[in-house]
Amino acid sequence: MCPQQVCPLCLNNHGGHFFQDDHRDYLQCQDCQLIFVLPEYFLSAEDEKARYDTHQNSPQDPRYRQFLSRLFLPIQQQLSPNSSGLDFGSGPGPTLSVMFEEVGHQMAIYDRFYADDPTVFDYRYDFITTSETVEHLQQPRQAFDLLWRCLKPGGLLGVMTQFVGDPADFNNWHYKNDLTHVCFYAESTFRWMAALWVTEPNFIETGVVLFRKPTKNITD
Repeated sequence: MCPQQVCPLCLNNHGGHFFQDDHRDYLQCQDCQLIFVLPEYFLSAEDEKARYDTHQNSPQDPRYRQFLSRLFLPIQQQLSPNSSGLDFGSGPGPTLSVMFEEVGHQMAIYDRFYADDPTVFDYRYDFITTSETVEHLQQPRQAFDLLWRCLKPGGLLGVMTQFVGDPADFNNWHYKNDLTHVCFYAESTFRWMAALWVTEPNFIETGVVLFRKPTKNITD
């Protein structure tokens, strides 16, 4: 029997498609196609932070910069000089924000564990980035709604994460084995989000999607 659970993205309440592995149970929403971990498998905040504390990412690491360039370059190519940006989920070694600052943009950062300054959400930005973060969100709808409100009309939201492929291969997918990863997005999930925001998703490459906020925004 598939359990009933409210989808944390589209907020619909239904069973969906059920997955199970040796560690956790998952549901796939029938509407937005998000695959999400049931809440009883969420790590404590202490255990979650302990995992992130092991990350060695920093602006001095050229390989990490190259990885982030998948999101940095397609956004940078569309920005006006001296744009304002927010990097959401900046981590213990903020780097994407540094890359944008190096080319003349003004950056704010937010991270639940390492830069927990909610005043950054009092402002609006020309662009917002979130790299390898949305898979950690226990309440993704709440977070995405907040980011969309903080984006200026005409602004860009850039998301980088690993996309779900064929659901039949989900049980063998390494990305779900990180216990801090609790939400998994398919291209169809981002298309659902774009429809919610009355815009179109721009899939740059596998794992990177951009959304441009309409200049006359209906959902704000």
